[in-house]
Amino acid sequence: MTTTSPLVEMRDIEIGFPGVKALDGVSFRLFPGEIHSLMGENGAGKSTLIKALTGVYGIDAGTITVLGEQTTFTGPADSQAAGISTVYQEVNLVTNLSVAENLLLGHEPRSGGRIDWSAMSSKARAILQGLNLDIDPRSTLGTHSIAVQQLVAIGRAVDLDCRVLVLDEPTSSLDADEVEELFRVMRDLRAQGVAILFVSHFLDQVYEVSDRLTVLRNGALVGEHLVSDLPKGDLIRLMIGRELDTLDALDDAVDASAPPRSTTAQPVLTVVGVGRRNTLEETDLELFEGEVVGLAGLLGSGRTELARLIYGADRSDTGDVRVSRQDRSVSHPRGALTSKIAFSSEDRKHEGIIDDLSVRDNIALAVQAGRGWMRPIPRAELDALAADYIERLNIRPPDPDALIRNLSGGNQQKVLLARWLATSPEILILDEPTRGIDIGAKTEIQKLVTTLANDGMSVVFISAELEEVLRISHRVVVMKDRRKIAEMPNRDLTVDDVLDVIAAGGVS
Repeated sequence: MTTTSPLVEMRDIEIGFPGVKALDGVSFRLFPGEIHSLMGENGAGKSTLIKALTGVYGIDAGTITVLGEQTTFTGPADSQAAGISTVYQEVNLVTNLSVAENLLLGHEPRSGGRIDWSAMSSKARAILQGLNLDIDPRSTLGTHSIAVQQLVAIGRAVDLDCRVLVLDEPTSSLDADEVEELFRVMRDLRAQGVAILFVSHFLDQVYEVSDRLTVLRNGALVGEHLVSDLPKGDLIRLMIGRELDTLDALDDAVDASAPPRSTTAQPVLTVVGVGRRNTLEETDLELFEGEVVGLAGLLGSGRTELARLIYGADRSDTGDVRVSRQDRSVSHPRGALTSKIAFSSEDRKHEGIIDDLSVRDNIALAVQAGRGWMRPIPRAELDALAADYIERLNIRPPDPDALIRNLSGGNQQKVLLARWLATSPEILILDEPTRGIDIGAKTEIQKLVTTLANDGMSVVFISAELEEVLRISHRVVVMKDRRKIAEMPNRDLTVDDVLDVIAAGGVS
């Protein structure tokens, strides 16, 4: 690996959005002939840094140097002209066109002003041969697997004579064999001197293929390291960090000793062998009355995927989710609602709040769905429902007619919790309920979860903050690389205990 002079150097990059500093003085180096991983949890600034490098975002301060020459990107075309190509998680190709057309789109070989289809097929075949892809260049791209489409996107980038290849979560939809083939191509490109910026939440993959890594946290640079010099456990600690003042404030407000779990022998929910191809390996889970089970793991570990399969938001390929009280299986959201299961998605913006509706209407949404849209809830009942939860959850402002889009993130989250609590669930699945909200709202939500469990509700709780998971959970299920690797009773578990399990890939 050549390390004498960086091919790309970004210095003291700053990018801000209204109310948010996305990057705060971040520096980054990328050398020829290396695979460099960009690491950090959700919100760390990885995507923003990539968009600055690829010309999607302009920078507010700092410099970008490519091949020793300081440059300013006014758009993606400038970045591509400098030899920087990007392959995104969602393949940005035209699936109804042929493989050859996708490989050479925009720079097709021509003869007499027309596309030379024979020459295009020959050139495409040569590109595919370089990728060790034995497919017909005339075949329609959409008939091939996501893995093949990813490699075609890489082939297109390489044919554009890229010096820098940015791979943003390229393995998220690939199985083990497909990942290995992608890594083979990446290593071949590295040997040819291409600099590869690799983004993945799968730590084992990062350590298998990367030479160097840069860690970001909360929009700031934590450090740059050779992979060989940084154990996995240390990397996880750098990515997560510690916010001691915040943790102390929460410990003062939330009883750190979780209530004793019910001794009921029969679980209220049994998950057996639930899985989905390229999403989650087959997983078992039991949930008891009055118990909070925390799902711990890094982003991309399979926490959200498991929650969605339990609720039926995504359809599982294997296994069964069974509610013991009713002795019935759950396979779709309406069935989950009928079985007294509620699910609050991590995607508050797109799967939670309805921007143009009032607080009242957002609270009533799930209850109305359960009744059916042909039986509208009477206005007096709506008013009483909204008033009750506005008071119980301390929603501010206490105005049922306020548009939810005008509320703070913490109060929007409280409205979503009110929506699901209004259905009188017996099982509550909360995916990142405190993400992006202030300390006061976070404390109130944590106290609410503890109270609900004390009252007999069963809760599945997901949070990227391990301290939060440990604070309110009776039992912790640890996820890594789309599979369950450990399940531990929360008897004085520490964050380091969980991090060690993640780094080791299970309990020894």
